[in-house]
Amino acid sequence: MVNLQKGQNISLEKVAPGLNKLHIGLGWDTNKYEGGNDFDLDAMCFLIGDDGKIAGGNDKNFVFFNNKKDPSGAVIHSGDNLTGAGEGDDEVINVDLSKIADGIEKIVFIAIIFKGEERKQNFGQIMNAYIRVVNQSNDEELIRYDLSEDYSIETSVEIAELYKRNGVWKFKAIGGGTKKTLDDIVSEYGIK
Repeated sequence: MVNLQKGQNISLEKVAPGLNKLHIGLGWDTNKYEGGNDFDLDAMCFLIGDDGKIAGGNDKNFVFFNNKKDPSGAVIHSGDNLTGAGEGDDEVINVDLSKIADGIEKIVFIAIIFKGEERKQNFGQIMNAYIRVVNQSNDEELIRYDLSEDYSIETSVEIAELYKRNGVWKFKAIGGGTKKTLDDIVSEYGIK
């Protein structure tokens, strides 16, 4: 298994030649928190074209708990985990690279705290957050990125991305935290 640090990337061909079916697992725990509300983190991804916007201008290329798969069926969200309680992955997005539609150059994975601003919650109150890439065919964990950055006010994090370079898919650890709302994020990617 390869452990990535923020900003690092690796070719999927290097870690598992011929890999197509990926289990992208995201997990987190909450620190002791007295705010009265559960933390509800939402994992989502955007299928991006070469212009840096949602592929084909189609908002169905935004995959999250209310739109669990893209039009090609290549990217499927497991559903919303409302608490993050328990061991293992809290939310899963499965990706079949062999089904990715032409024109999609990147898949960006983001986690956002539902009503984070309103509930006065932020990623500084989250611990043990990670994203991992698992080979669906044998359940082998191939790549892991632990978000060890010391966040304080951020309510959303662009965690990682899968991107295609010269026909080869790569995985990059990003870990960029912001205070952007879901509306801010979707409009940045060209969804109206």
